[in-house]
Amino acid sequence: MEAVANVLVGLVAALHAYILVMEMFLWQKKPGMRFHGFDRDMAKATAAMAANQGLYNGFLAAGLVWGLIAADPTGFRAQVFFLSCVIVAGVYGAVTANVRILVAQALPGALALGAVLLAQ
Repeated sequence: MEAVANVLVGLVAALHAYILVMEMFLWQKKPGMRFHGFDRDMAKATAAMAANQGLYNGFLAAGLVWGLIAADPTGFRAQVFFLSCVIVAGVYGAVTANVRILVAQALPGALALGAVLLAQ
């Protein structure tokens, strides 16, 4: 179960690294505009906000990677903390921005958290 948990945590970290790239570097380019569905004007108007969001997603990814490489109990605690943050951010994003965030962010975080807790 530990291997499954590690893979799921790694996938959630990769997802958040991907979101960082989309929000910080590609927001005003074609891949970024497809990602969020904005036209060029809206993408330009929201670029600073998106870069800020991207930075936070990077912190989530970094925390999850830290949790994977740190020895226990620190690694376990870091994984639980950062996966909990992912879930809270996903639920909040679903309520305030787009319900798809619940499936795209909160659900993978919850599955990974469940696996981490079961593996302990």
